[in-house]
Amino acid sequence: MKGPFAWFKWQALFTERQAFAEGLGVTALVALMALALAIILGILVGMIGSSRFKALKAICRVYVEFIQNTPLVVQIFFLYNGLPYAGLVLPVMAVGVIGVGVYHGAYISEVIRAGIESIAKGQLEAAYSQGFTYWGAMRFIILPQAVKVVLPPLTNQAIFLVKNTSIMAMVAGGDLMYRADSWASETLYYGPAYVVTGLLYLAICLPLSRLARRMEGGKEAAA
Repeated sequence: MKGPFAWFKWQALFTERQAFAEGLGVTALVALMALALAIILGILVGMIGSSRFKALKAICRVYVEFIQNTPLVVQIFFLYNGLPYAGLVLPVMAVGVIGVGVYHGAYISEVIRAGIESIAKGQLEAAYSQGFTYWGAMRFIILPQAVKVVLPPLTNQAIFLVKNTSIMAMVAGGDLMYRADSWASETLYYGPAYVVTGLLYLAICLPLSRLARRMEGGKEAAA
């Protein structure tokens, strides 16, 4: 058989499976670290966005609007090519973690803020009456109640985050997409390279997608 999916091309890819496995490992590691950063940023910015601290809210709003309204590829390009002019050279993996984490942190902050605002305001007022500070009330009273609301959209953000790690390919990040691009460019066997890459991303994202749907179904049933 000839064409983009000829059998000998699949055989060639199988002999290079270790490179794809290593790329998958890098993708998984970057995704986990970026997700942790995104959640930390999201919770912090989301809490500030629901507070009465006007100056901090304005700063966080600028962050969210800037990140959400500029392409991720531009942000990664700045981190990789722009920061060295300021004397700061980041490792490629750090570029991926920071770029993807900060990008999705802006979206997660909106999820957190919506979850906080879904809780009755009387809960916060009751916490104040018991001597809680704003941050203490958030930590012990508001956020625990908001968890059920925010988990499904957070899971969806995790899916988008995993797929967006492919942006590291543009800075030779060693991730799965970079390995696929490099191997396909060397061999011209693009068909098998991208089919396998797509299936590997699917293997990570599909369980997360099913988990998100299950949680949404459970939330509707509880309602």
